[in-house]
Amino acid sequence: MVSKLQMLLLFTSAGIRRVAASSRRSPGSAFAAAFLTDPKSPALVLHSRGWRRTTGSSSTRFMSTDAAAAGEKTEEEMAALKAAREAKKAEKERLKAEKAAKKAAAAAAEEASNRIEEVTYLSLAEQDSYEPMGDMSTVMSRSRSGREFVNVADIGGSESAKISPGSRVWLRGRVNSIRVKGGSCFLVLRQNSFDTIQACYFKDKQNPEQSAKMLKYLKSLTVESMIDMEGIVSPAEVRSCSVQDAELVIQRIHSVSNADAMLPFLVEDAARSEKEVEQSQNTDRPFPRLGQEIRLDHRWLDLRAPANNAIMRIQSAVCQLFRESLYSQGFVEIHTPKLIAGESESGAGVFTTDYFGTTACLAQSPQLYKQMAISADLDRVFEIGPVFRAENSHTRRHLCEFTGLDLEMAINEHYMETLEVVHNMFKHIFEGLETRWARELEVIRTQYESEPVMFTEEPCVIHWPEAMEILRENGFDMGDGLGDLTGAQVTITSVLYVHGRCVFS
Repeated sequence: MVSKLQMLLLFTSAGIRRVAASSRRSPGSAFAAAFLTDPKSPALVLHSRGWRRTTGSSSTRFMSTDAAAAGEKTEEEMAALKAAREAKKAEKERLKAEKAAKKAAAAAAEEASNRIEEVTYLSLAEQDSYEPMGDMSTVMSRSRSGREFVNVADIGGSESAKISPGSRVWLRGRVNSIRVKGGSCFLVLRQNSFDTIQACYFKDKQNPEQSAKMLKYLKSLTVESMIDMEGIVSPAEVRSCSVQDAELVIQRIHSVSNADAMLPFLVEDAARSEKEVEQSQNTDRPFPRLGQEIRLDHRWLDLRAPANNAIMRIQSAVCQLFRESLYSQGFVEIHTPKLIAGESESGAGVFTTDYFGTTACLAQSPQLYKQMAISADLDRVFEIGPVFRAENSHTRRHLCEFTGLDLEMAINEHYMETLEVVHNMFKHIFEGLETRWARELEVIRTQYESEPVMFTEEPCVIHWPEAMEILRENGFDMGDGLGDLTGAQVTITSVLYVHGRCVFS
């Protein structure tokens, strides 16, 4: 027979199992299970004298034995499960890190393959070992590469051109404009501010990776960057460039100096005429007006506009033709001081400055020194140099500083000797500009309208009474005819064609 003690133990064990099973269904049962299975909780043990609450090792042994009998995991098993979970987590983290490392390595490899390195171009003979695209490394006079750069103006689409189709050439110039779309690129290269040629590049299906790098590099170029380009001349019809019957197929391209992506203004905006800007104001896309201040603040950019650049060349041409004419007429060029002790001319304002404790003046004219040269038996002299005059004005135009073209000569018998020299000089300048610098004048006149200067073959002399008559006929009140002439009156008498007598005086 089963004793009372054994039956009580069986009853208690079965109760614990039911409580443990029900803990999955209700929080209250879970609390009871925790109470019954917690080694620190008191336990009820049946003794011969009744039920007693116990704690400590005897209760723990009782509950552990009972939990094992009920199918619960032991402490050793729980520790093993925890260790297994941690190991699994560590393995998962390792696999994740390994995957990230492989991904980073693949990205680095792809970046390295697509990276466009700087090119150090040392020799034309070693050109095939250089990448065909990329910024040029700093030029430090390390070698003469052997490349020969050509002028855009020499390229043409006909066989009679100096550089004809099929020629492989190197050019250096600025990026005037660039457009990259899909697998193609069209670039306009500009030289000397007004010589332009179109260059193009198309994706090569035989070498897609190289083509992708080239297009990527072309897309990174900014307007006004200075570039070196190697290309093959090909016949084409291009109306937007100065070279209209040829283009370049790009083979190599390197940026020598990168321009900022954001410039103060665009050269094409600085190159528009006032008339063109005015006509655009009532349209959907009016052109910007560039004031004098922003142009002068960024003069280096403003002078890249074709007309403004051509004006600088014409200014140089005037000085060259001035010298040519006077040299041919027996003149000697002199160079006079510009920092002097006193005023050059009493009728003009003077700038003063400190000269080691003494007041000095900026020269208003080389007049005194020209006269000294004539007295020194040089007979005929001229000078091209700066002139300073402190003449304030109510307008924005001041004659504070300008470049003077001065001449002085001894007269043998009559002042007509001087008029003939001056007439020949002006005639040489105007004819030379219209013939030898016709391209520059054409460029200037596209933005600033003007007409060729007309003049007579021989000097035209208008005497004072005749000049007064001309002015009165043109509506001027000359009074007694003895006063000084204004600028407008001088223009009427010296430029207008009056009665067929004179064109220029």
